[in-house]
Amino acid sequence: MAKKESLKIELLLEKLTKLTGKLEEGETSLDDSLKLFEDGIKLTRDAQEKLKMAEQKVQQLIDRDGEPDISDYQQENDE
Repeated sequence: MAKKESLKIELLLEKLTKLTGKLEEGETSLDDSLKLFEDGIKLTRDAQEKLKMAEQKVQQLIDRDGEPDISDYQQENDE
């Protein structure tokens, strides 16, 4: 991943699945495998961050008087 991309969680997981498949085939060189592994770590961290942000949003909605309040919640365009 040459540039920092803001990807949806589904796309991150799809890319991670494809990357894992390439590694499991066992037909890549050591250098290529290390690069794939590095890319996989980055994808995993990005996915974890998106999940953490989603969890925080849900918790904020629930914490308001113990009642879910979505009246002022706005979904971000890039998620």
